[in-house]
Amino acid sequence: MLRQKGARAMWLMVVICLVLGITSGAFGANASTDAAASDQMKEQLRGEIVGNKVFPGEDSEYVIGHGDILSVSVYGEGSMAATTAAASVPASGLEGDQQAARGSQGNTAGGVVVRADGRVSLLHIGDVNILGMTMTQATEYLKKLYATVYSNPMVTVALIQSNSRRYTIMGQIRTPGVFNFDYPVTVVQAIARSGGFTEWANHDITVVRAGDGIKTPKGEEGKSTVEFDYDDLVKGKKLEKNIYLQAGDIVIVH
Repeated sequence: MLRQKGARAMWLMVVICLVLGITSGAFGANASTDAAASDQMKEQLRGEIVGNKVFPGEDSEYVIGHGDILSVSVYGEGSMAATTAAASVPASGLEGDQQAARGSQGNTAGGVVVRADGRVSLLHIGDVNILGMTMTQATEYLKKLYATVYSNPMVTVALIQSNSRRYTIMGQIRTPGVFNFDYPVTVVQAIARSGGFTEWANHDITVVRAGDGIKTPKGEEGKSTVEFDYDDLVKGKKLEKNIYLQAGDIVIVH
């Protein structure tokens, strides 16, 4: 009798385990790297939600610049960051020029830093120049390089921290300096971010669009200027002059 009860209990446990396994298989999500959502599908579904609206900053893909911190990983292998002794100091604790200087020292614990020479240090393939590339371009480039190490590697490149996109504000402003783009910034927002005008300011503003300093095959891009009168904005005139700033812009407050 005891043997029969023990056998029945064992069979009951087996049945329960089988049922649980079937249930979890039926309702659990099965990941498949071959069935990832395409960029076209993402844009189509997003368009169904927000329509054809274009928000500031989304009309152009991010371009990698000096001091940016990136995550580079290969599926199944993890991070490809070649860590150094400099990784002991978190980059989040540094600001402004300190972060740019950190970029010349080495990678952080959380990613790779684009150094002053435009290169990043990666496992297995060494130093690689990705300056001026978009995320898509960098991903394709590194995928081809890592194909010499791994069979059909799935490479992911993501932005952890943007340190290269900056603008300069100077002149009759309370807090002049160089500021990072944490979000899209207009001329008026830049003035407010810098504490407003000094008592000697006449409220005339010049935006010098010098670019980000990266040379093109045909040479550096030409400079352009935009004149902006803050008093016109107060009166509700020429609101189109309150433009969104771009990387490398110089705002001069007169």
